[in-house]
Amino acid sequence: MAQETGKKKQRTCVACGRQDAKVALHRVVRLAQGGADFDPTGRAAGRGAYVCSAECFAAARKAGKLDRALRTKLDEESYERIAAGLAQALREA
Repeated sequence: MAQETGKKKQRTCVACGRQDAKVALHRVVRLAQGGADFDPTGRAAGRGAYVCSAECFAAARKAGKLDRALRTKLDEESYERIAAGLAQALREA
């Protein structure tokens, strides 16, 4: 099967529903040993969810949308780890 050229993989922010290219959003991945982490490469193995900004991360956290998207209950340590990784990625961008 031939691969289409010029197409970018579309993903959806779990908080606001904005669709954008995979590289434009920030990925959170569920870890095999439990919890979740920020995925700066977008290629880590595991179930993932996308957010478009720090504001959307905060909204998704408050509404429990990350827990639902990742199909797990995240603890405070996971949220802090994700927030730190997201903040660093936004500073570098």
